[in-house]
Amino acid sequence: MGERESHEHGTFSWTDLSTPDAEASKAFYGGLFDWEFEDNPIPEGGVYVMAKLGGRSAAAMFETSERHPAWASYVTVDDADAITERARELGANVMAEPFDVMDVGRMAILQDPRGAVFCVWQPRGSIGAEVVNGPGALSLNQLNTTDPDTAQRFYTDLFGWRFEEVQGGPGAYYAIYRGDRMNGGMMQMPPGQPAPPHWLVYFGIDDIDAAAEQIASSGGRVFVEKTDVPGGQILVAQDPHGATFALFAGRFDD
Repeated sequence: MGERESHEHGTFSWTDLSTPDAEASKAFYGGLFDWEFEDNPIPEGGVYVMAKLGGRSAAAMFETSERHPAWASYVTVDDADAITERARELGANVMAEPFDVMDVGRMAILQDPRGAVFCVWQPRGSIGAEVVNGPGALSLNQLNTTDPDTAQRFYTDLFGWRFEEVQGGPGAYYAIYRGDRMNGGMMQMPPGQPAPPHWLVYFGIDDIDAAAEQIASSGGRVFVEKTDVPGGQILVAQDPHGATFALFAGRFDD
């Protein structure tokens, strides 16, 4: 388990869930990850629910009927306004212009040239995740895309990431590096895939078989069964409201 006091520019640093029923989502994910929850009222209305591990922020959720249930991937940046403008120049769709989140940070919501949505986060009072790479914590962000070449050009120009192909052929897989440190992954989606390009959030787990049983018994659905990967095992699932997420069990970096 890695504890964090800050995240460098271009690093995945946070995830939150938009859900139509926060109490039901607390029950589902709390049972899966043993999270503790802290409700934080939002001045404009609503509640931002922090999920914590050992008192440190791991993820969050908020209730809304205006968005499809989904986990969002956040990248820390030094300047949200400058990154948003650069993303626009590179062909991104700006879904939400940079805005202040009270006194805790500034963010924007962007859509890459092939349609995958992500957020950028300029920290002020909150760095994002204070614990990563362990059971119940954010452990990987994976881009599933129909066009790896366009994605590589876009994200390399935007964040300076480096992509390294680790598996070729159909369903090619790439490791994403920020400097010498792995920062994420990218998979080429097969032709005819019904889902649009998207970022997939992985959480760590101790026992992937027990987690699969817990997901099914709690109203969720496993749709990519346990699969061996370098360093461990993964599965991909949906919660009872349809938000997709993935689990990883195995060797964690710090």
